[in-house]
Amino acid sequence: MSVRFGREWKQILSIRSCGSLPHDTTLFLGGKEKTTLKEISENLGKETIDMYNNSITKGNSPSYGQNFQKLGKELMSVDELSVMDGSKCILQLRGVRPFFSNKYDITKHTNYKYLADYNKKNMFNIEHYLSTNLKVKNDDIFDVYEDDDIEEE
Repeated sequence: MSVRFGREWKQILSIRSCGSLPHDTTLFLGGKEKTTLKEISENLGKETIDMYNNSITKGNSPSYGQNFQKLGKELMSVDELSVMDGSKCILQLRGVRPFFSNKYDITKHTNYKYLADYNKKNMFNIEHYLSTNLKVKNDDIFDVYEDDDIEEE
């Protein structure tokens, strides 16, 4: 990816601005690319876990020990992210903890029938859209601009 897209390849893998999502929003839909997984894991941060250890020694002089520790653990490790269920996603918004959520099932949407997934006739035809068969009518009004700054090779 880095060869094809240069330095911007990391932004392609993470949706930074999708429709009405603000620029400080990240939507992770899943993936296997190591640097993206590492970045998402770091951005998710850590959680504090309590660890209790009990030890009992039996013998001539039995003893009992109890140890309590607070540890920091990644919210989701790179490994956990790489095997994340395909029906899940992670949404990160500025100022709030990340959301681990189910992906929306588009087949349940009322307008699903208008998508190409539902019917191939709904597929957008870029060739038709960019057709150069423009027909100018006699009563069409348009502006003509000349640019003297263009250098011809």
